[in-house]
Amino acid sequence: MAPDQPGVVVSENGLGRYQQTVRLGKHTLIADEPAATGGEDAGPEPFDLLLAGLGACTSITLRMYAERKGFPLAGVSVELTHDKIKVDGHGTRDRIVRRITLEGDLTPEQRDRLLAIANKCPMYRTLQAVTQIDSTLTDRCPATAATTAAA
Repeated sequence: MAPDQPGVVVSENGLGRYQQTVRLGKHTLIADEPAATGGEDAGPEPFDLLLAGLGACTSITLRMYAERKGFPLAGVSVELTHDKIKVDGHGTRDRIVRRITLEGDLTPEQRDRLLAIANKCPMYRTLQAVTQIDSTLTDRCPATAATTAAA
């Protein structure tokens, strides 16, 4: 994303109880909650978007590494799920299960190396780290301000 553009901008779109428009540079997505939690299931729910980011980052990282090393990687697929697990004496914590399928005539050593590389993709590292999130309130959302100024 260009430095002069805002990062990801998410705002209610008024089309559903929880429906959101997600703007990522020139791309636009819809996010929503499933019907079971009061949404209309018009788009992925927030945790699905998080899992999609991790899955895409994993697959792209593996493809880049395999190309650089000349590994015969014919295809990558990443299946992800999210749930909560009990931790003795500490309540619950989030768990993401990531199942990576590698296609191609790879040696056991190449497969092991690719798994190690999957655990070094930027999204994996971010999710494994203690991440600081700084939140502030503003008068208007940048995307709303730009829309209002253009009108």
